[in-house]
Amino acid sequence: MASMSKSNTQDEVSPSSSVNWTERILFPTLLAGVAGGGAGLVSKHRKVHGLPNICATYATNFAIVTACYCGAREFVRVSRTGKPDDLLNSAIGGFGSGAILGRLQGGQLGAARYSVMFAVVGTTVDYATLRVKPALRSYYDSLVNKKDDWLKLPEWSPIQVLDEEALAAKRAREEELYRSVHNLKKES
Repeated sequence: MASMSKSNTQDEVSPSSSVNWTERILFPTLLAGVAGGGAGLVSKHRKVHGLPNICATYATNFAIVTACYCGAREFVRVSRTGKPDDLLNSAIGGFGSGAILGRLQGGQLGAARYSVMFAVVGTTVDYATLRVKPALRSYYDSLVNKKDDWLKLPEWSPIQVLDEEALAAKRAREEELYRSVHNLKKES
């Protein structure tokens, strides 16, 4: 019985990890590469090393750091058989990836500093993402999913979209105004 429940939980975890790897690892890595390139554009070192070199360096470094962090976070999630939104996965993954990258960069002291820094920053970014994601999703759905109402104007806007009844009333007012203006011209 215990082995059956264990296999059921593995079946539930396995498809989500193979399907969401692009959303949880690849997209953040690509986004970090773009952000790194943008950071290279405003870097103070761009005059010394040249703009293309510094942008490529920043983009590569941001992408490597993000890929290591996201990969470690997903490894921890699969190892713990946890949910994708568990912040403990972020903290443990950030601590591990920070320790490895810090050790490569600055020895044992670097490993300690980077592990704490990656754990705090990574968990903070994941928490903020969890909070903002529903609002962004609803905004995206409001823009994309309404095919006939693709542009919704605020109530205070002087431009109003009229329904059939209001449009018929407007046409009746315009025709009445047209007749009254033409009657005035005939009398003059």
